[in-house]
Amino acid sequence: MDCIFCKIIRGEIPSVKVYENHKVVAFLDINPVNHGHTLVVPKEHFENLLDGGEEILKEIMLTIKKVAWGITRAFDLKGFNVGQNNGAVAGQIVPHLHWHIIPRFPDDGLEPWSRKEYKQGEMAEIGEKIRKEIV
Repeated sequence: MDCIFCKIIRGEIPSVKVYENHKVVAFLDINPVNHGHTLVVPKEHFENLLDGGEEILKEIMLTIKKVAWGITRAFDLKGFNVGQNNGAVAGQIVPHLHWHIIPRFPDDGLEPWSRKEYKQGEMAEIGEKIRKEIV
């Protein structure tokens, strides 16, 4: 695959890397939500969460924790968000598996997601539908 993240991983596009090992790399987002916004990306190309195997997902989560500690200490943060989008409809812009670590600051203007409500009985029905499809 020849996506922009693959090019960054190969060093063909400049980036500011904050962490790297043999399986993953973490670099600053070029269009940050807040300063310090960092992406954690596997070096092997996977399009989304459903494509990544258990070993790489474990490595990514351990890296997210390590990098989040670094960001937290660097900015003396009281909080941060970790987010991951799958598919264009969910906001995934680059089709390469990645997580966002977004530093949060008091009064940064970011709002939580809007919420919806279930109709009577709908929650149980949807729960059952999902349980049947989990393998």
